[in-house]
Amino acid sequence: MFSAFSSIDYHSVQAQTPTDTAVKRLDGIGHVLSGLDILAIQTQDDVNRTLWTLDAASKCVRAVLAEFRTQPATEQLVRKSRNLIDLIECARNQVVSFQESGAVLS
Repeated sequence: MFSAFSSIDYHSVQAQTPTDTAVKRLDGIGHVLSGLDILAIQTQDDVNRTLWTLDAASKCVRAVLAEFRTQPATEQLVRKSRNLIDLIECARNQVVSFQESGAVLS
């Protein structure tokens, strides 16, 4: 789901403006999320850990937006943040529905 972020080379991306810095941070959040494997969830601990990670990522995206709110909003920043928030919500809904379906072991 977040695999589009896994191919970004973070070391070669130089932030030139505050917006570039924000975009780089959002890319980093996406990169971390690209390691989540919802299909590998087997236990309630896996569910809890995944939901915690998704909630933390959502808070981080919102924190980045709040930190850069005084900067002129660029289309790239808004698009990346909305895309990440939408993906996080979609993944969260999948985890919750997976849990509710009884496919998770206690």
